[in-house]
Amino acid sequence: MRGIETPITRIRRTVFREVAKVAFESKNINDDIEAIPYKITPGDVPLYRESIYRERAIAAERVRLAMGLSLRPEDKPVHVTSGLSVSNISDKYYEPPLMQVIPSACDMCEHNVYEVSDQCHGCVAHPCVSVCPKNAVSMVNGKSHIDKEKCIKCGKCKAVCPYDAIAKKVRPCTVVCGVNAIESDEHGRAKINNEKCVSCGQCMVSCPFGAIADKSQIFQLIQAIKKGDYIVASVAPAVIGQFGKDVRLWKIKAALLELGFKEVYEVALGADIGAITEAHHYVDKVKTGELPFLLTSCCPSWSVLAKRVLSEEMAETVSNALTPMVATARSIKQKRPEARVVFIGPCASKKLEASRRTVRSDVDFVITFEELAAMFEAKGIDLSTFDKEEPVHDATGAGRGYAVSTGVATAIEKCINEYYPDVEVKIEHAEGLADCQKILMLAKAGKKQGCLIEGMACPGGCVAGAGTNIPIAQATQAVKKFVSDSTKKIPAKDLEEIDLP
Repeated sequence: MRGIETPITRIRRTVFREVAKVAFESKNINDDIEAIPYKITPGDVPLYRESIYRERAIAAERVRLAMGLSLRPEDKPVHVTSGLSVSNISDKYYEPPLMQVIPSACDMCEHNVYEVSDQCHGCVAHPCVSVCPKNAVSMVNGKSHIDKEKCIKCGKCKAVCPYDAIAKKVRPCTVVCGVNAIESDEHGRAKINNEKCVSCGQCMVSCPFGAIADKSQIFQLIQAIKKGDYIVASVAPAVIGQFGKDVRLWKIKAALLELGFKEVYEVALGADIGAITEAHHYVDKVKTGELPFLLTSCCPSWSVLAKRVLSEEMAETVSNALTPMVATARSIKQKRPEARVVFIGPCASKKLEASRRTVRSDVDFVITFEELAAMFEAKGIDLSTFDKEEPVHDATGAGRGYAVSTGVATAIEKCINEYYPDVEVKIEHAEGLADCQKILMLAKAGKKQGCLIEGMACPGGCVAGAGTNIPIAQATQAVKKFVSDSTKKIPAKDLEEIDLP
């Protein structure tokens, strides 16, 4: 469903837009927030569900999450705006859990269940019966039938059916979760195990019912802008193409200034800092044998997973380089101590990274491209007709390439080749948490000695993050062109030479 305009994406965008409108314009916030579910489902005929009341109840929960509030209890009468006073401020951090299942929206999908469809011809051979090792398949009224109590879910019946009449039913959110964090509650609804979840957001964008959502800070950010705080935007390199095929970074910067941001910088600057740091780290630590391998640090979900999988003595193999988000934010605050920094990117897990105590003083807000699009809509800024531009020249092609899979390792490799031409680099990469776990286990077992290992939680890299607006392939192409068109290809060797313009 990624990159496809569906009712789910329209509902999400409407919620963000209406919440942003209230934050920008409302003089009666409580009443206007309570009215948003009725804007999503107007009239008295349901648009998406069997009941208009269920639709509005789900929309109300979406509104709460979009304002940074938690879901309401299912067994108590609570207003949509309950707790609003703690969110109607300009400096509220994300409170875990970030990813939440809206119970009333979950369809209670079955997972890993085999079922005979209407395509069954009741053939004479019925090989499905013959191959079942537990006698769970039989012929009933001339059709194949699976006894779910006996079935061990081996899939042999499906594999041999000549009509492909046996379907494997899976829960979409479970399939994409590479860390097995999706479980079931007592009613069969999806439930997220927060001890396992790394907040990549892939479950959220894969649920066809929109039952999983994350919290937002757009309400608080707009309060800060209105209050007159010195708000600075740091924009991730994956932004290229997200707001229109011909909308380049210069126009996005101008539009952000129009929204009320005081300055705008590229997060690719922080990526350049990371590439320099990890290039030196690889040569100094891995090539000398002090470390068995080096793991890149820019993807927070990957870093969290790595620290869980590896032994404590291997924890230092995760690079200690600052993530591009944090490196850029610190650079901004060194130049502007009074600034409040907003990271604008494709990533859900960056929201969780920013809530860490060690990062809170650097990054004040995190919003996604999806949320930013809603803010533009709320202020009537249409980038297809917006005619202002502001130059941006903060970073090199290496840092900008961090947005796509293998881009991080490629940037570090290019830096090593430039700084240490006699050093050979061994590159490995994994994308998607399931593959990330596999490569970490291989590294732990000593199978990746001497390697620089890049891990990306989202298949395709940052351009596949949960907060993006366009198809992954289209975004990848746009970023690669942006990298190739960059005037400067790699950063200087010394960190002291990297600074904001």
